[in-house]
Amino acid sequence: MKILGIDTSCDDTSVAVVEDGRKIRSNIISSQVDLHQKYGGIVPELASRKHVELINYIIDEALATADTSLADLDAIAVTNRPGLIGALLVGVSAAKSLAYCYDLPLLGINHVEGHIYAPCMEHDQLTCPHICLTVSGGHTLLVEVPAGWQNYQVLGSTQDDAAGEAYDKVAKYLGLGFPGGKVIDDLAQQGQDTAVHFPRPMLNSGNYQFSYSGIKTSVRNFVEKAKQNQTLPPIEDISASFQAAAVDVLVTKTIRAAEERGVETITLTGGVAANSRLRKEMTQVATTIGAKVFYPTIRLCTDNAAMIAGLAYHKYLQGQRDELDLNASANSEIGR
Repeated sequence: MKILGIDTSCDDTSVAVVEDGRKIRSNIISSQVDLHQKYGGIVPELASRKHVELINYIIDEALATADTSLADLDAIAVTNRPGLIGALLVGVSAAKSLAYCYDLPLLGINHVEGHIYAPCMEHDQLTCPHICLTVSGGHTLLVEVPAGWQNYQVLGSTQDDAAGEAYDKVAKYLGLGFPGGKVIDDLAQQGQDTAVHFPRPMLNSGNYQFSYSGIKTSVRNFVEKAKQNQTLPPIEDISASFQAAAVDVLVTKTIRAAEERGVETITLTGGVAANSRLRKEMTQVATTIGAKVFYPTIRLCTDNAAMIAGLAYHKYLQGQRDELDLNASANSEIGR
């Protein structure tokens, strides 16, 4: 069964063709990083306009790469929630047009649920239930994933900033540009992670909630004071110390959740799941409780349409069908 997936939830225009929920025939991603870089963050209106310019070309490229045609497809899937509303509407409009013209079933997919599904596309041995840490520029979410990819149990989420957002803002304070995740990760590998002690908010809160606003503010305050006193340490040390604090909270809470709930499988997903320290520490600590950690390749960590088409296969088998009045929503809880 071949499903064409479309994702325009933020600033990447992506279209993919996936067979039977796992076999990726194509996964085309057009990034807008260069467009938004000079603004230090994503400009929603610019992102929407760029999606309009690119969407038809990316659809054609995805079909050509998959060596298939619209007539060969069994369904159309599209991210319709959550995300930037203008950006989402571009993908939803394209998907509805294709579904109507080719008389294909239409499925609206939750973007975060797509991320949760991503590791399963590359790891046949991944079992349910498992604990999934979904962490990106817009989300920091700890979820228990049951069999069937429905009835998720949200264990915790961020109370303010997402972890990826904190990375981007810290990078901006340090003059490292946008996006900040990879550049901080690269610099951190050259620095001393004990050079500066940054706080670990809610580390011992007794629940699975997260907070990243305080870490971000602490870095800014430290840098401003150090500059005034002319005691600013190397940028590599600041990056390493910040990353140590950010990752420490993610790992500690995820491992605690797995241990307390008796789950032996953990997955990492979302853009920040590409972080080298997060992958290494989560895997190392998980072995102490007898748990295994799975995460997708870098291309499936970031926003992509393959995960949307892959999850849609299971939703299709469960009977989901959406009408042509399908709309986009900027906010949505998983499982809804």
